[in-house]
Amino acid sequence: MDEPEITSERIPAALEGERVDRVVALVADVSRRQAVELIENGKVLLDGTAPDKPSFRVRAEAVLTVEVPPAAPGLIADPSVEVTVVHEDADVIVVDKQADLVVHPGSGVRDATLVQGLLTRYPELIDVGEPDRPGIVHRLDRGTSGLLMVARTEEAYADLVGQLAERSVARVYRTVVAGLVEAESGLIDAPLGRSPRDATRRAVVSGGRPARTHYEVLDRFTVAEVTSLECRLETGRTHQIRAHLAAIDHPVVGDERYGGPPLPGLQRPFLHAAHLGFDHPTTADRLSFDAPLPADLAAVLEGLGQS
Repeated sequence: MDEPEITSERIPAALEGERVDRVVALVADVSRRQAVELIENGKVLLDGTAPDKPSFRVRAEAVLTVEVPPAAPGLIADPSVEVTVVHEDADVIVVDKQADLVVHPGSGVRDATLVQGLLTRYPELIDVGEPDRPGIVHRLDRGTSGLLMVARTEEAYADLVGQLAERSVARVYRTVVAGLVEAESGLIDAPLGRSPRDATRRAVVSGGRPARTHYEVLDRFTVAEVTSLECRLETGRTHQIRAHLAAIDHPVVGDERYGGPPLPGLQRPFLHAAHLGFDHPTTADRLSFDAPLPADLAAVLEGLGQS
């Protein structure tokens, strides 16, 4: 297996006060987007300490260490990957992703991803967006099912990424959380960054990236002491819903990573991207899609007393 490339340099005076993501891009010869990912994944150190956000300002003479994982081999279409397409046109695809499917190669997963399944049907995606995640505009965690959009052209990709940045994309999730949530609705407005205890997790941290999650109670199950929620993302940080709900002591059931308790018959976090709305990148028409709960989550709700 190829070893990561590790670069270590002392920051010159000319870069005093620059953002760390820009410095990483210069030193490691990667794109700014790749630099941000390296920072968020704990692959960047300043004098032995990981910066807490890409906008962190560096100081001259600090030692910058960057670990760049080996490049993934060229993506190859994989017809064995099941992909459920709910909409397609010349510019955009909307997929209802099943659980236990990784969206694109990375973090030790190189094969049998959603991207490789999409390439079987849409080979033109290979030239759209980032090379290791062609066409992918936003992601869902491996254990999360539901809707996500994929761009078929560079123009569509730029437009959809812009809509996400402007927070005009509607993303609504169904979940069940531990405990009986008291308020009928609420807003979790708390910055998220890497957990100081585990770099693979996100947590509410001072100086983290702004993150806002709206929630509304759908049902409470007093016997099981769990609550069914609808969550709407205003921002889209990594693990945002999972980390935010854990932070208010109502972790997603089945989400062992964030302290969620198990439920009978549940083999993954109870989290489903149920609604997606955005403006078509060419026509500007508003598109809206809904995905019902998959069978495993519907069965869990039925077992709790909700059909």
